[in-house]
Amino acid sequence: MEIALQFVLLALGFVMLGKGADWFVEGAAGIAMRFGIPQLVIGLTIVAMGTSAPEAAVSIAAAVKGNADITIGNIVGSNILNILIILGLAASIVPIAVARSTVRIEIPFMIGVTALLFYQGRDGSISLADGGVLMVAFAAYMMYLYTMAMKSNVDSDLEEPGLPLGRCLLGAVGGLALIIAGSNVTVGAATSIATYAGLSERFIGLTIVALGTSLPELFTSVAAARRGNADIAIGNIVGSNIFNILFVVGLSSLIIDIPFASAFNFDTYVALGAAVLLWLCVLRTQRLQRWAGALMLVCYAAYLGYIL
Repeated sequence: MEIALQFVLLALGFVMLGKGADWFVEGAAGIAMRFGIPQLVIGLTIVAMGTSAPEAAVSIAAAVKGNADITIGNIVGSNILNILIILGLAASIVPIAVARSTVRIEIPFMIGVTALLFYQGRDGSISLADGGVLMVAFAAYMMYLYTMAMKSNVDSDLEEPGLPLGRCLLGAVGGLALIIAGSNVTVGAATSIATYAGLSERFIGLTIVALGTSLPELFTSVAAARRGNADIAIGNIVGSNIFNILFVVGLSSLIIDIPFASAFNFDTYVALGAAVLLWLCVLRTQRLQRWAGALMLVCYAAYLGYIL
């Protein structure tokens, strides 16, 4: 009876995430156009950080409770899922255009911070000093985004938003709240099901919890791609992956040293490889094609088969 209830809660969480993502993307895109803020900036900041809130909450709580495998597994697993599953699914639905600055700056930066996480974890832990480096890099990244926003002008082909500002704000805030609530319900139910099935903490962190906390990115990016807001779809994933490592791991390690088990070296390699694969797929054409999306899904299936 208890497991049946958890499956019902899991389904309810999916419904909340789907509706919340629709509201959030519509509101964020409306705000971007209303204030002349490029959608790429909205995707890299507000949408990325908002949809990364579940990762932050779960990872920081796990660090405080001493569940290091969930902390690291959640972040590394989420970053792998974000690229291979979420962008893979989104690109399979419709080819996604990628901004030049994303190809030249943001994706290479994401590759760099993933490599930094691997380097910091080689000694077996993410220490206070490591966390300080991550937070300094996060501050530098935020300064870059601020500078980019100040220099950017709204695209000339954008039309005036049809929705009033109040409704856009309500949609963005209400959608984000529903996304976070739905993610909490989904993660709790999925973790209970996985624990009942006798799966390891590392596997739960890399798959069940990572998928649960990545569901906001999944629904938001697919909804954005479906609506034609490509910059939000790509910016959301790239920004979330950067935010996950620099802010979530950085802040968690400022609270307590986070053990980094040697088993996670392989998973971090996969996260790094996924980031490089994304970059190579968009480097020449600045577009993530359907074949690239299919390739990403195949790569994740191979990874999942290996860790099983």
